Amino acid sequence: MAIGYLRIQTRVANNAIPLENVQVRILDDQGRRMYDLTTDESGETPIISLETVDAGLSLDPDYSGNPYVSYNVLAQASGFRSLSVEGIPIYDGETAILPMTLIPMQELQRDSEATRITIEKPAAGRTEQQLQQGPDPDLQSRVLRQPVIPNTVTVHLGSPSSGASNVQVSFTDYIKNVASSEIYPTWPDASLRANIYVIITFVLNRIFTEWYRAQGYNFDITNSTAYDQAFVYGRPIYESINTVVDQIFNEYVTRQGQYAPYFTSFCNGTTVTCAGLSQWGTVTLAQQGYSPLQILRSYYPNDVVIAQAQATTDILSSYPGTPLRLGSAGLDVQTIQTYLNRIRRNYPAIPQVTDVSGVFGNSTDVAVRKFQNIFNLTSDGIVGKATWYKISQIYTAVTRLAELDSEGTNLGIGTVPPSTVLRQGSRGNDVLTLQYILNVIAQFYPNIPSVIQDGIFGSGTNQAVVSFQQTMQLTPDGIVGPATWQALYDVVLGIQESVPSPTPDTGSFEYTVRSGDTLWVLAQRYGTTVDAIKSLNGLTSNILNIGQVLKIPTPTDYNYFEYTVRSGDTLWVLAQRYGTTVAAIKSLNGLTSDLLSIGQVLLIPRG
Repeated sequence: MAIGYLRIQTRVANNAIPLENVQVRILDDQGRRMYDLTTDESGETPIISLETVDAGLSLDPDYSGNPYVSYNVLAQASGFRSLSVEGIPIYDGETAILPMTLIPMQELQRDSEATRITIEKPAAGRTEQQLQQGPDPDLQSRVLRQPVIPNTVTVHLGSPSSGASNVQVSFTDYIKNVASSEIYPTWPDASLRANIYVIITFVLNRIFTEWYRAQGYNFDITNSTAYDQAFVYGRPIYESINTVVDQIFNEYVTRQGQYAPYFTSFCNGTTVTCAGLSQWGTVTLAQQGYSPLQILRSYYPNDVVIAQAQATTDILSSYPGTPLRLGSAGLDVQTIQTYLNRIRRNYPAIPQVTDVSGVFGNSTDVAVRKFQNIFNLTSDGIVGKATWYKISQIYTAVTRLAELDSEGTNLGIGTVPPSTVLRQGSRGNDVLTLQYILNVIAQFYPNIPSVIQDGIFGSGTNQAVVSFQQTMQLTPDGIVGPATWQALYDVVLGIQESVPSPTPDTGSFEYTVRSGDTLWVLAQRYGTTVDAIKSLNGLTSNILNIGQVLKIPTPTDYNYFEYTVRSGDTLWVLAQRYGTTVAAIKSLNGLTSDLLSIGQVLLIPRG
């Protein structure tokens, strides 16, 4: 028998929090126990080996059986619903990476509900009609001005008009999931790349033309192969696919001289044929030595080319374009060091960066390699675009949770729901409380969208309330009455009880020296001493330079918290939200104007 491999990762809140000590059981398709495992501090199990069938079967389009062996996984943890994933395909020589996102139990819930996910056969081996629809000319006038790689993709888990739920996943996770659901990971590299280019381009075409949103839907794409691409929430992805996607996730197919993503229709090419790409045909062409672009030009116009799209990011700066590595220096290195040191509070297996700020030394190299290992990247210590954007994603996730924790303290949520009945059009503090709770829940329930916390019950808040009510099997009327309030509090208090808290930050934060700053001014502003700042930074004099980055000691009873500026934020909005004043925020941060930048990190006084 051939051998394949399986690696399991249990993390929640968009990978912000790893779950340690999860009990994981591996069973074969007859229900026989193969392994009992426990996750470590990074939420991972060791890689295990499992018997499967020869890889050659997955390269034969005429083979009618399954070119893999299926296994089942059960994960259980105190305070969380059990999760069972059944029918996990294990391929010869491939490592399957299974993300298991456990859902926290509600407050006072004692019996763990079980969530079951079943993995279907990859679409390349199925028979239903696929991707036969081209773009509707009537919708082509509504397009985005420039193709971009979005942070997330909203996927409807059914046909467009069905009442199925939506889930939000990162763009790269969506592509990896679809590729693992559509094709076999054992196919030749050129075949994998050609198919992944097609998958990337197809979803970008849907987003760029606003195909579904222009028709009034609240999602970007469906997982119905009669309309779109196969997607199975909670399925494993494969190392070969994972590696290719990380390399090309912002590259897509277009016509020469154009920038719009080409409509890359495709089908499996055996049981279903179409005017677009044949998935099985790419295997034959790759075996004949065709490059990915040559394969694409065999099915689409001969002038198609591969273009690059700018990837969006929630952080201050985007990928600098040049990989960072041992010996690199500058602000980009400083950014990565800051993010890694913040991420390690949630992932303590990542060692602390102790190099001089902005200098990529040995400790930065070790921290990058460990981060890459934890998040399924090539562990080479080089911060290329895949590592840069993964660090950005995880940093955004962990800081968002920290912000929500601070927001809850300032809002004074308590344990008793408000008695107010809220509906679309309502305004006020109770709406802020509702929006805060929805945003906390959205971090742990992928089918519930986040909302803007503005105290106004608009359409976005209504959509999130309806999604929550559907999830909790309540009447989905968008009205927040006693039953919905109680369910909201049961869920958010259950999260607080079940989810482990990251290591608190009682050390320091980084500050960039501005005009007028002195050590005495900084010590007074942040409740520390001149000697403490000098000691922490190894300073031998009191002279500061504008642009110099200092570490400021954080007192154990500090009365402010870090906040990362998002779209729509102003100083006035933040002051109102957190019960402080514009002047207090400006003073604490040494600001001389009211201008803010997305990704900027502010210290917010506690109300």
